[in-house]
Amino acid sequence: MTQSNELAVLAWPPLMAGDRVCLVSPASFPEPAAIDDYTQVLRSWGLEVEVGKHALDRRGYMAGQDEDRLADLNAAYSDPAVRAVITITGGAGAYRLLDGLDFAAIRADPKPLIGFSDITYLHLAIWRHCRVPGIHGCLVGHQAIRTVRQLLTSTEPSVLHRNSQLMSTSVEVTGRTRGFLMGGWLGALAGMVGAGLPNLNGAILLIEAQRQVGLGQIDRQLTQLIRSGALDGLQGIALGRFPGFEDYTDRGWNLIDVLHDRLTPLNIPILGGLELGHGPDPHAVSLGTTAELDTDSGTLTFDPPA
Repeated sequence: MTQSNELAVLAWPPLMAGDRVCLVSPASFPEPAAIDDYTQVLRSWGLEVEVGKHALDRRGYMAGQDEDRLADLNAAYSDPAVRAVITITGGAGAYRLLDGLDFAAIRADPKPLIGFSDITYLHLAIWRHCRVPGIHGCLVGHQAIRTVRQLLTSTEPSVLHRNSQLMSTSVEVTGRTRGFLMGGWLGALAGMVGAGLPNLNGAILLIEAQRQVGLGQIDRQLTQLIRSGALDGLQGIALGRFPGFEDYTDRGWNLIDVLHDRLTPLNIPILGGLELGHGPDPHAVSLGTTAELDTDSGTLTFDPPA
């Protein structure tokens, strides 16, 4: 399958009351209460909810065997009655499924995938092979629920405003630019280099991450993307949240020093301070739709994925 960014985007219709959605666990296993909470939210929107057969399976830190998690995903994409595929949690393991995804079924009947963190691997693979937009978000928190619903049901653009209290606000290169919005969790972006990272030429790249170890984690992942050439041709960068790094320093440097050092030499507009990604109650954003980044107004405006 070609990686050309000239491929047509395969949009999906807005969700309506009475539509059916499927809850799946392609990465780590959720607690049963999470399924109950998601089901309650979705039914309050008038949607019918089904749960993947293996959503509560357990194998180590994953939701059961790879082939079973994959079967749930492909079954949801192959079922014409299912109009959205909603992941219950991230964690680890989604990257194991990429070679088995039924891309033909995804292209034949486009429908949104909702999730973030480890689910970023799936978003990137689906965009590369199918050009079907997705939603970087979840259904935990008032803002998270509101913005996911808006992206699933509305045909109006959305605007995300900079929060000056967030750490990444300090990283900025002034400017205004347009491009297709793509990206998500930095770990997945770096992990896909050499293993199917889509062509990011013309993109506004969304980057967010949580602290798992030290600053070297962020530095290594950004450097891997830069050295691979994956960031050549970017139009802009949108920085989300980086929880765990707020009070963390390493021999005189903090997260802002690393982001400045690695990203500002790209000489493209950078907008930080966006309330998305890891951390409580994230704002959902569409992936694969045209967006405008404006540092003067501190906004990221993106077209509806539906």
